[in-house]
Amino acid sequence: MKVTKKDMENVAVLSRLAIPADKEEQYTQQLNDFLEYVDNLSAVPTDDIQPIAHVLPVSNVFREDVVKESLDRELALSNAPLKDDGYFRVPKVLED
Repeated sequence: MKVTKKDMENVAVLSRLAIPADKEEQYTQQLNDFLEYVDNLSAVPTDDIQPIAHVLPVSNVFREDVVKESLDRELALSNAPLKDDGYFRVPKVLED
């Protein structure tokens, strides 16, 4: 597949890129070189390769959902710089 100068201009318009006129030929050639390299990758024999979703073995680690005693409120608030009636007090972040 050969990318033409017109194709490159169309890609620039669609991606809202301003390509300088003196760089159009260079970018077109670079895009063609890249696509040629990708075509070379399709020639690599992959018949005996199993498809994978991730290069590392990934598995979900689930734990039992067990109801436990929660942290005591006074202990949770003990290091809070500001507290009010058993709650954390934080600076206002939204304007009215």
